[in-house]
Amino acid sequence: AGMAAAFLMEIRRATQSALLVVRYAAAELPSAPVEVSVCADSLEVRSGGSCDAAALPAGVSLAPSSCRGLRRLRGDGLHLRVRLRRPPPAADVVFTLRESLKPNKNCIFYCQSCGDIVVNDRKFLRVLPLPSENWSDLVEEWCCHPDPFARRTLHPQHGDCFVGDTFLLLNSRNESHVPESPKSKENTRVICKRCKTMLGETVSSGTIKYYVTEVVIQSAEEGFSPTPRSQFVQSIVAQCLLELSSAKSTFRFTIKGDNGKTYILIWLLNSDTLLVESLGSSSSHSGFTLFGDILTPSSGPVGSWNALKVLYQPCIKCRNKELADAWEDDMGVHPLKFPSETCLELLLILGLSTASLPPSLRCMNSFQVGNSFY
Repeated sequence: AGMAAAFLMEIRRATQSALLVVRYAAAELPSAPVEVSVCADSLEVRSGGSCDAAALPAGVSLAPSSCRGLRRLRGDGLHLRVRLRRPPPAADVVFTLRESLKPNKNCIFYCQSCGDIVVNDRKFLRVLPLPSENWSDLVEEWCCHPDPFARRTLHPQHGDCFVGDTFLLLNSRNESHVPESPKSKENTRVICKRCKTMLGETVSSGTIKYYVTEVVIQSAEEGFSPTPRSQFVQSIVAQCLLELSSAKSTFRFTIKGDNGKTYILIWLLNSDTLLVESLGSSSSHSGFTLFGDILTPSSGPVGSWNALKVLYQPCIKCRNKELADAWEDDMGVHPLKFPSETCLELLLILGLSTASLPPSLRCMNSFQVGNSFY
């Protein structure tokens, strides 16, 4: 039977430790004492005459004798910390762009929202990384000479694909989505013909930019397989944060829209989190899920997800303007640009993630706490 008391376990791979929260829905708070039994591969909660048990996912093994710090927090439930007997399964990170974009390999670009073909059966002879978008700022800050490439745009040839932090640059020859004569800023937006979603923008008369959150890239042999929008967005954004934090030791990011506005400030707290959650009863499930029905496991009452744990601040409607301005001037902060609609989607995803956490875990040092799954 599913547990009437849902549980959430936040595991850190680096320290092989976990925070366990056993939480009851408000209407199900037991009047009798609660007994929690931690076994190597399962959890049991007893209260009165009832006993609820849940098996842990494969590869997660606890050390029961290491339990400590048991306490009950109002509105949260029972908290305790426990160590793991052995490291949990490693995070299987698949960098989808790196896997999909390879030289001399035919690929198809699909609109992520509706599956319409955007770029059909293109073979790239060169797939090259671009320097960061704030490269010019870094040159001005650290070099004694001016940037020799300032105000110059890289123009890919027909067989080229240039890969930026959040976008791809392609030669726009024979692309039906590109306006023939973009004269205004609005006309530079590249729109899906079928669902009218913004896919990217024209950089010049011969170059088009596609945002990685708006297109799905598959090899020509594979078909389009739809992914829930919110799941796709947070997976792609998580990959961006992982790659940049690893390559550049950058842990603070501003999420900017194509309109130039800052939407979110993100501080990457850790990338080794494994979240384990029981679905519990329907009443406890409704108020205590990681991401509603979208990430509900396909089978079994317990699910596990790899996650980036982030601190974030929303900046819409001039919120946190002083902090946003300070981050804007900080060379240690890396800007990431997405379509404005996608920035709002990401903010909603983070907000839902925060709301799913026990109240005591939702804030840290005036920032909100969220998880991005990958």
